[in-house]
Amino acid sequence: MSFSVIISKLLESFVINCEIFAVTLAFALPLGLIIAFGSMSRFKPLSWLTKTIVWIIRGTPLMLQIIVLFYGPGLIWNNNLWGSGYSGRMSACIVAFIINYACYFSEIYRGGIESIAKGQYEAGQVLGMTKTQIFFKVTLLQVVKRIVPPLGNEVITLVKDTSLARVIANKEIIMMAQEYASKGLIWPLFSTAVFFLVAVGLLTLLLNWVEKKLSYFK
Repeated sequence: MSFSVIISKLLESFVINCEIFAVTLAFALPLGLIIAFGSMSRFKPLSWLTKTIVWIIRGTPLMLQIIVLFYGPGLIWNNNLWGSGYSGRMSACIVAFIINYACYFSEIYRGGIESIAKGQYEAGQVLGMTKTQIFFKVTLLQVVKRIVPPLGNEVITLVKDTSLARVIANKEIIMMAQEYASKGLIWPLFSTAVFFLVAVGLLTLLLNWVEKKLSYFK
């Protein structure tokens, strides 16, 4: 098989990695904020429940969560929740990624929100601002500035974690490369590093640009 054909196949498989990455970010970022508010809730049962879920998700491997989420419904309720074929495997994988990363993002959000001095909330109240106005006009921009570095680390980790989709037979780039390796071609497996390095490099440049744009808070 020619070099160009193999690279084309690897590129097609890398699209799966990119799909998982993009959909996970699109849903995990806002869901993480909701979870963070649940963790900080003054309603103790909600706070304890949310913190327990976050603890379980952060304390267990993502690979295990993908497997349990995909096979669990069929084993427990004898019901194939996700359906068969590629779409079912991808759906289960993406849901597992969203839940996992939303919990990680929630802790970053919570740390950022709680790092804002209480005096700023009090100053906003003195000026007659509502809690909503204080959050969006005083707190939020400062929180964004503070959470960009740790959030960026998680985003970069997500790029590499997309390779875990292979555990339920989603043919992402590393799984595709391993098929070639089993046929005696080892270079496609090593070439997958280039795809990830390029993706991480572009994200790093983007995150650095965002940090510079937010430097007016110094």
